[in-house]
Amino acid sequence: MRILGLLFFVFFLGRDAMAFTGTFGINYGRIADNIPSPDKVVMLLKAAKIKNVRIYDADHSVLNAFKGTGLELVVGLNNGLLKEMNANPDHALNWVEDNVKAFLPDTHIVGIAVGNEVLGNDADLSQALLGAVKNVYNATKKLGIDRAVQISTAHSQAVFENSYPPSSCTFTDAVSPLMKPLLEFFSQIGSPFCLNAYPFLAYTYNKGKIDINYALFQPNKGIDDEKTDLHYDNLLDAQIDATYAALEDAGFKKMEVIITETGWASHGDESEAAATPSNARTYHFNLRKRLAKRKGTPLRPKHILKAYIFALFNEDLKQGAGSEKYYGLFKADGSISYDLGLPGLKSSSTSYSFLSFKELGAGKWYRWCFLLLTISGSTLILLLRL
Repeated sequence: MRILGLLFFVFFLGRDAMAFTGTFGINYGRIADNIPSPDKVVMLLKAAKIKNVRIYDADHSVLNAFKGTGLELVVGLNNGLLKEMNANPDHALNWVEDNVKAFLPDTHIVGIAVGNEVLGNDADLSQALLGAVKNVYNATKKLGIDRAVQISTAHSQAVFENSYPPSSCTFTDAVSPLMKPLLEFFSQIGSPFCLNAYPFLAYTYNKGKIDINYALFQPNKGIDDEKTDLHYDNLLDAQIDATYAALEDAGFKKMEVIITETGWASHGDESEAAATPSNARTYHFNLRKRLAKRKGTPLRPKHILKAYIFALFNEDLKQGAGSEKYYGLFKADGSISYDLGLPGLKSSSTSYSFLSFKELGAGKWYRWCFLLLTISGSTLILLLRL
């Protein structure tokens, strides 16, 4: 067994970094005091057949819970550490060694997200971002895991201007001097451009200007981009192609765009009328259908769209608008926020549990009968498909 483990480790470190399997993933945020423990989260993710997961730190309880699961995890180096990582390469080396290398290969860490939404939002930290990225990458190289662990950073749409129509999009004048050297480095190491894109926010803060059906992937007349002669029938594709246009304008036409956050809140403040369970279900249901087609955008039809949903759980300690607490596909107790055909955690007085149809042998039909009485119809359909 030790020899097999060593062979796997050699194989793991010898492959090129590929931080995404398939087209669909999820963000496992934990700004909450009432969500399930990491081991129960692993059960939930595996039952829902979600393999790609992003977290916003490198919490060891999560990393340990993911050991041996086969789930692919991107860990986060949070914004509060950027200045330290920029200033001291040894600190970056220690961080990577303690929080990434020490858990490989049992925990399948496939990426490190260095900071989140820094450029365009925090002028002070922006100066430290590139140096932190380089030091973290150099740490992975020194530790021999650079081909297994991809380095990235996610951007909000604050880095763009003139994003309508998509072909007119560019990086803002304030961001460009810092963005271009960052893109140059990511181009050298083969990292994608990571975008947090929210049609919900675009619709909410541009009332009367955007058709909600266009934001929800529902039938609508769409928009035409006269410069490229391309038609868009949904807002997310337009946001992605605006990103490709900005990258091309900056000289990085070949860089791939991955959606690292997208979602729709199920509740919100009075000013966020579109934050309803019905709209959230519609957005996520249609997004899953869109991703399942494994196709690109009108501008980049050969670049298969990949996206991480935000988020796994409603997070009761999130600050800001009321909607911030209600992006979860699941409620804090592990039950579904709305029906997407995903199984939720079913709680009892003592534990959470899943029963698989495959596990039911002769003489155990009473368990199946009990299951029929306690699970939702959508979950039953999923089980029967196993």
